[in-house]
Amino acid sequence: MSKVVVDISMSLDGYVAGPEVGPEQGLGVNGEAIHDWCVGPGRSPADEAILAEAFERSGAVVMGRNTFDVVDGPDGWNDEMGYGADVDPTHQPPVVVVTHAVPEAVRLVEQFHFATGGVADAVARARELCPRGKDVVVMGGASVIDQGLAAGLVDEMIVHVSPVLLGAGTRLFAAAGAVRLEQVGVLETRAATHVTYRVGPA
Repeated sequence: MSKVVVDISMSLDGYVAGPEVGPEQGLGVNGEAIHDWCVGPGRSPADEAILAEAFERSGAVVMGRNTFDVVDGPDGWNDEMGYGADVDPTHQPPVVVVTHAVPEAVRLVEQFHFATGGVADAVARARELCPRGKDVVVMGGASVIDQGLAAGLVDEMIVHVSPVLLGAGTRLFAAAGAVRLEQVGVLETRAATHVTYRVGPA
């Protein structure tokens, strides 16, 4: 069975996006700094290897509706920018969106699927779509990740901690509750500290 892996970038003070998040500003004010390790000029070969490995293992992806509204918007994903497009544009895994209602129009219609039964429903759908030997990756936002952790749906978590303080925004783990983690890997670069945890019972 596929592993369910959270993979998320976070500021040192615990935010995955800055304030004033919206469809035209998906990471909020100053939120782009969180992702300097993967898209900024300071990323290293080690950072690039982590990014390539993450895309390679991704068999299906789970995201929340707010994230979907950004990536499917007019300034969102395209042939040059998308899930792994800058690493391997031919590898675009299916994406399951957690939503209360299926949108009337979808720009990237072939890539997205919709689950209206909550995070557990989305993870189950993603498992069905995920090829053997690949992982189901929960990419966010924070609410979807917190719900997955609280429900015991996550097997592994990879957090890319960026050396930036945002001071405000969307905080990760605000609603996850008590979760026991085992640290199984750490890699430090100038742009981020990449930490891997195995998720266990609280």
